[in-house]
Parts: sequence; structure tokens; C-alpha cells
Amino acid sequence: MIRARFLIAPFLACLLAATPLAAQQEGAAPEGDNPGWYESDELDPGQAEPAAPIDHSTPRAMVSSFLDRADAGDWKTAAWLLNLTFLPEDERATRGPVLARELATVIDRRLWIDWQSLPGRPDAVIEDETGQNPQAGTVRRSLVLATLETGQRVYDLRIARYREPDGDLKWAFAPDTIENVPLLFDAFGPRWFEAWLPPWAQDRFAGLRAWEWVFLPLMLVVLFGVGVGVRRLVIRLSGRFQRPYLRRAAAAAATPLALVVATAGAQALSGLVVSFSGPTITILAPALTILMAAGLGLAALRVVDGVLDHVSRRYVGEISDARSVKERELYTSIYALRRVIILATVAFSLIVLLVRLNIFETMGMTLLASAGVLTVVLGIAGQAVLGNILASLQIALARPVRIGDTVVYEGQFGHVEAIFYTFLRIRLWDERSLIVPVKHFVSQPIENWSVGNARIIKRVDLLLDLAADTDALRAAYLRLAADIPQMVSQDEMKMQIIGQDDRGVTVGFYGYADDPASSWDLECNLREVMLTYVRTEHPDWLPQDRFRASDAGAAGARTAD
Repeated sequence: MIRARFLIAPFLACLLAATPLAAQQEGAAPEGDNPGWYESDELDPGQAEPAAPIDHSTPRAMVSSFLDRADAGDWKTAAWLLNLTFLPEDERATRGPVLARELATVIDRRLWIDWQSLPGRPDAVIEDETGQNPQAGTVRRSLVLATLETGQRVYDLRIARYREPDGDLKWAFAPDTIENVPLLFDAFGPRWFEAWLPPWAQDRFAGLRAWEWVFLPLMLVVLFGVGVGVRRLVIRLSGRFQRPYLRRAAAAAATPLALVVATAGAQALSGLVVSFSGPTITILAPALTILMAAGLGLAALRVVDGVLDHVSRRYVGEISDARSVKERELYTSIYALRRVIILATVAFSLIVLLVRLNIFETMGMTLLASAGVLTVVLGIAGQAVLGNILASLQIALARPVRIGDTVVYEGQFGHVEAIFYTFLRIRLWDERSLIVPVKHFVSQPIENWSVGNARIIKRVDLLLDLAADTDALRAAYLRLAADIPQMVSQDEMKMQIIGQDDRGVTVGFYGYADDPASSWDLECNLREVMLTYVRTEHPDWLPQDRFRASDAGAAGARTAD
């Protein structure tokens, strides 16, 4: 038998340690009642007294004695550790050893006992050196070693403390547990595969049976091959779908579906073909549950994502600020819907996973009782991530920016390319990608050139001489700028003198572009057209340095000196 005195992972340590603690409350004696035992008839299995004394004094000693007798194959002595008072006296001698053997098999196949969680005191009092457990000092008269589930029913492996008529106090396996042993043995006992194995394959090596060391790697190799085959089959079958989005969705879900099939195969093998030992099943069962939940969740997410991607491609297409506001809002809403679906799927998968692993009942109260420091640590560590997720949902709902909007963020010009849970990607004008944490993005002022309408006005400034003819210049501007392809509203073109100093006048030329992307070309072309006109037609309008007569005389005097 395996008697694990240490655990290999923190999670498993919490799980195993929490199991007795969660159930110990059930055996706590109420105040004013018998504080430490149940009244019982004599625990006599109808067998001869064992030659060696049996230690019934504490839960740890009782379970250890039972497993020692099981290792030795002494089932008649092991029956003395079972409360068989529910059986007629004439049946105890025959059924007791059988029930002891079946119970030992169930414990061997389903439990990895954490001996430190079993009390070493006769009263099984709850001990707490930290002083944080409100039930510290409570005397218990029953403990649950494990909770096993078969189909739709749940069974407890319970031990309890009994007082016989002669006043002796003994720990033993409870009658309700012994009554369910045949059902548990049928569910978790040896399978047909083990009947074909030679006797040496049942020998233990490093805690596991010899056949397990061969069967486990072989099972992993076979299941990996099955997963690869399922993935290729799904990809091949996806090509037969007539609708493109169904083909993409099926192909994307091929890997998660392969994981689900391989995991289901492992669960079927471990339940129908073989029955692994306690240490193996303690690690394998939660791992398979996690993989199954992950595979189903990923498959659902990829199918939904493929459908939404098809919708965005068909009804929106390649998004940019040239698209209408409604199209950009639709694309942003699709991204928001993706995030909501992902959050809902992940939350649902986690809830199913926790329920399947019995975390709420076994670990929940223990974590709540000692979660002060853990909560603070996780809160500090997850603050940035949670803040970014909430900020992402804020953008999706309030829409201060939309996918495709042209923005100027911290002096960088570009358009919003994607909005994810924790970061936002901006495609800059020079094709670089600027990755900005969403929380930081919403807390800083930004320029959104597409918030209302994608059309944008641009102004080009020229410094000309004071003698420039502004009326002629305005006429030339209206004539020449009308031929610029990016100029979309000729009726709204205008020229204004926006500044003047001793060097000349600053003339502003205004024009409208369809979107921020073409506004840059409009600005450059407009500047080029007007500079070419002034330089070729009126070079005397270019800025000139002028000197007054007094300034020239002073300059000549300095030269003579």
C-alpha cells in the first residue's frame, strides 16, 4: 500500500489537506451532547481474537493498522476494524473478510492518503497553531477520508469513534461506508485487463504496480497518435463544408477537438479497461478533467471566433478610417462580443472544472479560512491585468475609439488596428505597431480624428512677402487646388491671412479630405502646388530681407572703421 508522507505539488497538497478538514466539521460533537463518540454494540466481526493487538486508539493508528493487515492479506484481522453491527451476527464471520478486502482495494485504487491530515489524537481535536481557525479545539467523532462519485451518486469513506458496552473507545470504519463497499468495489475495483496479467505485473515498484509503469507511457503514445489522427480527420472533413466560415471554424477547432477525444479516450481506459492505483488516479483524474474542460472551451471559442470573423469579413471587410462610422462601430462591437464570449466561456469552464474537482466543498472553506494573505497577494499581482480587462470592456461599451479610427497618441500618428483584453495595437503611419496597455491608453488624452466623421480639414501655411497680391493668390489657389485628387469639397476651400510680422505675411490654405489617411497627401500636394505657383509665376512674392536707409548707413560706417 502507498502511504504518501509528502505531496508533489502545492495544489495537490491543498486538495488532499482540505479533504479531511472540510468533512471534519460533520463529526464535530454538538455542545451538551456526547462530546467524543457514538454509542455502539460490541465491534465483534465474529472472528477469533487476533494474535497481535490492533490499535484502534486514534484515526491515524486505525487506518495504518487496517492497511498493514491488508498488505499482509490478513482479512480476518482487518475485519476487526470495520463496524459490522448492521449485519446479522451469523453473517459477520463470512462477509467481514470479504468487505475488508474490497474496502482495501477501493482505498488502494482511489486514495492517496495524506497521513499528516489524519489526527494522531484519540479525540481527533482540531488543532490550529496559528489561531486563525474558529473551530480550533473542537472534538470530533467522525472523519471523512474521501468522497467518491460513481455516476450520479456520491459516497463517503468515513471513520468514526465508538464506545462499546464495556466502555472501550475504538475508531473503526462506519457502517454506512461498509454498506456501500460492494458498489464502490464494482465501480473502482480491478478490471478485465488485469486478469490477463502475470502475477509479477502486480508487484509494486516505486509506489506503482509494475504494469502501470508500462501501461502509462504506452497509453500516452497511443492517445497522442489518436489525437493527431483526429486532428487530420477534422481538417480533412472541414474541406467538405460548402460555407467558408464553417470550413474555417472546423479547421480552427481541430486541435481542441483532438485534445477532447484523446482525453475522453484516457478517461475511458482508466474506467473501463484498467483501474489505476491511488497515487496515479490522484494526479491523472484532475489532469484529465482540466484537459477536457480546456479542450471543450477552446473548441467552442474557436468555432465562435471563426463565425464572427466571417461576419466581420463579409459585412465590414478590411477596416480603416475610410469606412463609415457604422461599419467601424460594427467591427468594434464584434471585437467586444468576442471578448464577452471569451470571458463567459472561460468563467463557465472554470466553474465546471471546480465543480468536477469538488474544489468548492473540499478546498473552498479551507481557502476562505486562511485566505487573508493570499487574497492580498493575488489582488496586488492581478491588479494590472484586471484593470486592463475592465478598461478594455470600457472601450468596447463607451467607444471613445473604434477599430479603424485615426488617432494621435503621444505624438504618434496612426490608426487603431485591434483592441484586445490587456493591450491596444496602433498601426503607425510608417507601418510600425505601437502596443499600448489599455489601462494606460484610457487614462491619457488622445486625438481621435475619426470620432465624428472621417472627413478632416487640413491647412497649409506659406510665408510670403508683404507685397504679395492676396486677391491674385486666392484666385490661383481656388483654380489650382480644385485639381488635387484628395480635395473633396471645392465649395469649402478658402484662403486666409493668419499672421503678419516684419518678414512678411503668413497665408493659410484650407482644404477638406475624405479621411485622415488621404489628408496627409492633400497637405503635401497643396503645399507643392502653391509653392510651385509662387516660385514660377511670382518669385517676387517670396520673403525678402529689407534694410532701412539708416540701417545701411550704420552698416557702411562699421565697414569703414
